[in-house]
Amino acid sequence: MGMTNAVSWPQRTKSYIDEVKGEMRRVSWPTWKQVRATTAVVIVSVFLFAAYFEVVDTIVNSVITRIINYFTHH
Repeated sequence: MGMTNAVSWPQRTKSYIDEVKGEMRRVSWPTWKQVRATTAVVIVSVFLFAAYFEVVDTIVNSVITRIINYFTHH
């Protein structure tokens, strides 16, 4: 890393931060109502997927247990 790179680093960092601030002003942020609604959808989805995978896991576990028992007891 040359001396010019070391000297320009603070200026590049400040420029980058200024660009980020400018972009963040242009972001269309969701309303609090939208945030609550999408959060509720995510939470409900997580619980539904958890229930689905619990059912699938129970079925697969049962089938594998029966297969293992079939071959170990015969």
